[in-house]
Amino acid sequence: NLDIYFTFLNYAVFKTLCFFYFQKTVQHILQQYFKDEKTKVNADALALLTEVISIFVAEAVGRTTKQAKKDGDDELTLEQFEKILPQLLLDF
Repeated sequence: NLDIYFTFLNYAVFKTLCFFYFQKTVQHILQQYFKDEKTKVNADALALLTEVISIFVAEAVGRTTKQAKKDGDDELTLEQFEKILPQLLLDF
């Protein structure tokens, strides 16, 4: 089915673009905290760190969503995030 192929292709392109911009954001944040401006981040290390942060954020959203359903809410709140945060940090 060609529609499914193009939908998957569009998703793959979207995900790649998002990852690229997210990676640039992570690199910029790291650069702000380096003492020496000449310090560089290895491309593989940056890709790995970006992937770990992506997984962490996805897991946080998933757990917060579960907590919201458990609380009977339709929206995610900071309080629900605060409830899941201690265990999330222990798991990572």
